[in-house]
Amino acid sequence: MTDAIATGIPAAGPRRSILIEDALTRKRNRSERRFKMYGLGAITISLLVLFVMLFTIFRDGYTAFFQASLTFPVTLDAEALDENGNRDPAELAGVTTIGYGNLLRAALIQHLNAEGIDLGGVSEADVGALISRDGPAQLRDQVLADPDLIGQTIELQTLATSRLDGYLKGRVTMETALLDSNISPEQLQLADRLSEAGIMTTAFNPGFLTLPDASDQRPEAAGLGVAIIGSLYMMFLVLIMTLPIGVAASIYLEEFAPKNWFTDIIEVNISNLAAVPSIVFGILGLALFINFAGMPASSTLVGALVLTLMTLPTIIIATRASLRAVPPSIRDAALGVGASKMQTVFHHVLPLAMPGILTGTILGLATALGETAPLLLIGMVAFVNSYPAPPLDGGFLDPATALPVQVYSWASRSDPAFLERSSGAIIVLLAFLVVMNAVAIILRRRFERRW
Repeated sequence: MTDAIATGIPAAGPRRSILIEDALTRKRNRSERRFKMYGLGAITISLLVLFVMLFTIFRDGYTAFFQASLTFPVTLDAEALDENGNRDPAELAGVTTIGYGNLLRAALIQHLNAEGIDLGGVSEADVGALISRDGPAQLRDQVLADPDLIGQTIELQTLATSRLDGYLKGRVTMETALLDSNISPEQLQLADRLSEAGIMTTAFNPGFLTLPDASDQRPEAAGLGVAIIGSLYMMFLVLIMTLPIGVAASIYLEEFAPKNWFTDIIEVNISNLAAVPSIVFGILGLALFINFAGMPASSTLVGALVLTLMTLPTIIIATRASLRAVPPSIRDAALGVGASKMQTVFHHVLPLAMPGILTGTILGLATALGETAPLLLIGMVAFVNSYPAPPLDGGFLDPATALPVQVYSWASRSDPAFLERSSGAIIVLLAFLVVMNAVAIILRRRFERRW
């Protein structure tokens, strides 16, 4: 036997150790380090932008949860409020807020004189202007609810005007007061003396979360009560409409529908609808539900229908992804032991996909909660100062507004106090979104099954 000698094969080069970096390895490692730096830089920039945004919102909005108020005794003069003394509700209702405003102004001036507080040249009319225009209306409602208060002296706590509130919060200064027709430096100096005497204080304002919206003349009394109720109504309706329809459509398309050109068209259109701008759904809702069906504009039912059309494609896509994530072996095993297709889907596949379905549904609802454009087109931008009725009493058809619409409405008004309240409303909206995302995480952990 002879050795076979191969010809034409180049001689093997010197052996290289894998422990020593060559030029190609060093180049690849440098590329990996640059990629990591790019990723860390992108994350850092994103977190920095998020921090700046949240810091700006909380800096400008947390003061909306606190409000300046005046506390002083008020004698409910029977001669001014009930001249005949018969406590007739019709006659008591005849006294307007102007009469109650004169009563409050006189009571405040009398209290300041009793406390020895110098008015500093401020006229009686300007002293009365320190009281919010919402104060007389609140006192009138209180008297009409309990006529026995007439003739008594009560300790009244009423809101101060938005300018005084802004002065205590640093939004209004002596320099800006010189250019402002609604407040004067003398009134601000009087406000300092009222604060020192404890007559004017700043405290937590629960009315910001419970009161309805207010007019431009009394921004200090504006609240989110109607917007919060309207948002809750709409999210409830969207949930009960999107969850069964979206899950049923997803199960059919993923598990039962034949793969042909018709289902392909349906899937393409679902994907396209998920990318349609939200304002287009608002135009559709305006044309279909209001102009054609004659439903009441600015109602939570119409808003929920529009948001349902907008949210359904997202929920269908998320649900189908969750169903597709269930391993085929689960289906094969169920079918192998004699289960029908229906039993396989509803007894095995659907329970395993439930965490993803619930997560996708809640995230879809969170997206719908923050939508503004479609709600503006169906009339929810209108000024609403009355609460909708309970759901069983037809509250879904009553005029209402929503949190994002309220943010837009306040941000577009001229008074700086509304801009402060707009930032405060964003904080409330963010709190809603955080709660909904937390619920999604909890449900996913609770229903998650491992296979």
